[in-house]
Amino acid sequence: MRNYLFVTNKYLLCVKLIAFSFILAFVSNTCFAQRPGYELEPSRSKADTTKQRDLIDLGKDLLNIDPPRGPDSSGKTLYFSFLPFSTTVPGGGQALITSTTAGFYTGNRKTTHMSRVSFTPYTNFKGRFGLPIRSYVWLKNNEWVIMGDTRLMKYPQYTWGLGKQHEGDDKLLVDYTYFRFYQHALRKICDGMFAGIGYNLDYRVNIDAEKDGVLLKDYTGYQYGTDDFGRSLSSGLSFNILYDTRSNSINPMDGYYAYFQYRLNPSFLGSDNTWSSVYLDLRKYLRFTEDPNRQNMLGIWGYYWSVLDRKVPYLDLPSVGWDVYNRSGRGFDQNRFRGRHLIYLEAEYRRDITNNGLLGFVLFTNANTVSGVNSQILKDWNQAIGGGLRIKFNKSSGTNIAIDFGKSKGFSGFQVGLDEVF
Repeated sequence: MRNYLFVTNKYLLCVKLIAFSFILAFVSNTCFAQRPGYELEPSRSKADTTKQRDLIDLGKDLLNIDPPRGPDSSGKTLYFSFLPFSTTVPGGGQALITSTTAGFYTGNRKTTHMSRVSFTPYTNFKGRFGLPIRSYVWLKNNEWVIMGDTRLMKYPQYTWGLGKQHEGDDKLLVDYTYFRFYQHALRKICDGMFAGIGYNLDYRVNIDAEKDGVLLKDYTGYQYGTDDFGRSLSSGLSFNILYDTRSNSINPMDGYYAYFQYRLNPSFLGSDNTWSSVYLDLRKYLRFTEDPNRQNMLGIWGYYWSVLDRKVPYLDLPSVGWDVYNRSGRGFDQNRFRGRHLIYLEAEYRRDITNNGLLGFVLFTNANTVSGVNSQILKDWNQAIGGGLRIKFNKSSGTNIAIDFGKSKGFSGFQVGLDEVF
């Protein structure tokens, strides 16, 4: 096994101490110093959506449907958004994707944040498919938050090894069948702060990758979870801490978000090997206008993801685009950079084009650094830039159709979806 794949016990101890010291300091400050978590964002609570327009309004005008009078006069607590589109897939060909987002309230909207569930099935009608369901549910009065991520998929993706092990077109197509089951329940411990436990399962079978007779294990020089037509199983418990003052996670207007997870995958729960990881996600939203009906803001996002043991399956190692919600890395191929330790930073400016909020635009830049072959964390950075168009699909839930274009060294591409990236 190559030396770059190992870290010393002293280094691991430092990583753990830094992560836990940071989260403890964050808890002690935010529990007593920030705006109460049960209060809705001022910008969202004051917004009058009757002054805004969305695609639903345009459809009503086209069909001569008389809309209800007054702000939120419908009294609805459930809002659906649906978007079908096509995209290219690794290895060639097209796939049909249908993205559905539901925003809803489980309690009084004055004291309960908006929950969301997204379902994004896709297929190329030739044996490739995905059935992902993600949820972020606030229970009544924000006493609990339940986070879920369930997926069944068979879909090829490229890999470039660890760090900058392989460059450009020297990539390997990896195919496998994957089942994920994540469920986390967090209880409010003080205003805006939640803590709880969860269960995480990652199960991959029929891992198949070969290029010119070179198999995945030979290509990466990594022996865990890289056997030809092999499998990998990671099953474990997680300890989670969340701080969230965003009243609407579909389209945050302002507020804070911080999420910390320590995950332990012991062999007695079925894991191939015992290993652990830490994940820390921080976000801040800065508004430049007092008008609650206008979008003019800057979102800042960063996360740190690290595995703390040697025998981690290759496809479970930190990788760009495989964060909690698979949102990072616009302007990069998913999996473009993988390693034992990963830091990711992104900033996005968001602004309306039309006064009624129907159209908007974003400008973004992101960067990542990863440990691995020919790449040292904090020393070697990979950057991307881009921009996008926003079309308001449902003003009541804040759901946008997001069309983004990103570019990095050696890659450029479009990304289409519902709601904001972060």
